[in-house]
Amino acid sequence: MPTQTSDVRRDRFAQGKPVWARAIATPATEFGPIALHLISGQIPADLKGTLYRNGPGRLSRQGQRVDHWFDGDGGILAVRFDQDKTTACYRYVQTPEFQLEEEQDQFLHSGYGQLAPGPIWRRWGVPPKNVANTSVLALPDKLLALWEGGQPHALDLITLETQGPDLLSGLSPKLTYSAHPKQDPQTGNIYNFGVIFGAKTHLQLYRSHPSGKIEQQAAIPLPGLSMVHDFALAGRYLVFVVPPLRLQMLPMLLGTQSLSDALQWQPHHGTQIIVVDREALKEVTRFDTDPWFQWHFGNGYENTSGEIVLDYIRYPDFQTNQWLQEVVTGHPQTPASGTLWQLRINPQTGQVLSNDQRFALGCEFPVISPMETGQRAEAIYVTHQSTDRPTEEMFDCIARIEGDAKTSTSMEFSQGCYPMEAIYAPHPTRDNQGWLITVVFDGNQDQSTVQIFSAQQLEAGPIAVLALPEVIPFGFHGTWQSAG
Repeated sequence: MPTQTSDVRRDRFAQGKPVWARAIATPATEFGPIALHLISGQIPADLKGTLYRNGPGRLSRQGQRVDHWFDGDGGILAVRFDQDKTTACYRYVQTPEFQLEEEQDQFLHSGYGQLAPGPIWRRWGVPPKNVANTSVLALPDKLLALWEGGQPHALDLITLETQGPDLLSGLSPKLTYSAHPKQDPQTGNIYNFGVIFGAKTHLQLYRSHPSGKIEQQAAIPLPGLSMVHDFALAGRYLVFVVPPLRLQMLPMLLGTQSLSDALQWQPHHGTQIIVVDREALKEVTRFDTDPWFQWHFGNGYENTSGEIVLDYIRYPDFQTNQWLQEVVTGHPQTPASGTLWQLRINPQTGQVLSNDQRFALGCEFPVISPMETGQRAEAIYVTHQSTDRPTEEMFDCIARIEGDAKTSTSMEFSQGCYPMEAIYAPHPTRDNQGWLITVVFDGNQDQSTVQIFSAQQLEAGPIAVLALPEVIPFGFHGTWQSAG
């Protein structure tokens, strides 16, 4: 349980700030495996498998806080549902950098938004720390903790013990592996990419066996030193949307700016869309369109006319990065709200056919059933704000948006309660049915819970709520691995 000292530190940090700030006030505490107490409801009998979540678990050392939310050390939560009981475990990813900083109890490395302490010359040419904090990929024999600027780290599926960096039988140590792989539900093949900066900046594409072993690679040139965080699998295609960001490489290499600060918004370049044949990993077309920024795609598919349809969270510019930097203070002030849009393009002619907003409230973390990846989805789910809430507030709702329509239903949580990205767990025998599982921070009780919803009746509220033994700081992404 939290110590009295950690409670005092949480109170001091959260004073005068939104209630959610208590969730990130102190570093997460490792625990488990431990059986979870059922607070209310009943766990569905057919829900068998494991929820894995990743996110920044440690944002401070000796009173010093990281400079950007993306720089917190990765912590993995596993919640396992079986016939007899539900258990949970939380562990930090034991990267070499984390172990060294843990030993000395101070930050020693540069990160996405962080500069290492000491003389500038010590930072020259040194890559940022791999914090392994963004997402997870559950393979048959291991769990990968993902961070887009480096290699994945393998963990034991049960104990979450870190086994070390994993090259997936084909990843060069100089290449990167993104935090947003896509798995085809029919073939099991896994597609991913890495952004490789250099004289010829390019996307390194990967197609992997369901085991994770890389079987095919290709390089696709980028228009400049930009950042690509996510992509879409859409029928026969992989689609990359390159925002008009340009990285000023020299100050980053000299150690005078972090990667975050070296990224400049240059809207005159426009957004570039690159369509790739997913079998050959060869470019089909690329074209420029209006400028915008996106972190995440909800889904992509080919419609009956052979057009590509993409759902994504759209921002007008890169101010979202500043808001994310300010999150670690517990009091972000920069207005930066994204909304759900749908883009329709002709993959052969490179023509934008439509690009329209689908959901007007500020939202993020779009998810679908993993059984519908790359296909038309029955619904898309987003974590969102209930109204035009203050800039400093976190999301307090989860919405279900139907198919290609704009109709939606929503679950609003009690005041002071904040859900993370909802993960879809498909029903093992019933098509188009399943559950949404999210971790919720209750700032009124200083407690984190696991909450389960029917994906088809979200507005009915949770069908089961379980208490976690420690507060889980707000995280980024997760996945569901069915039992057996």
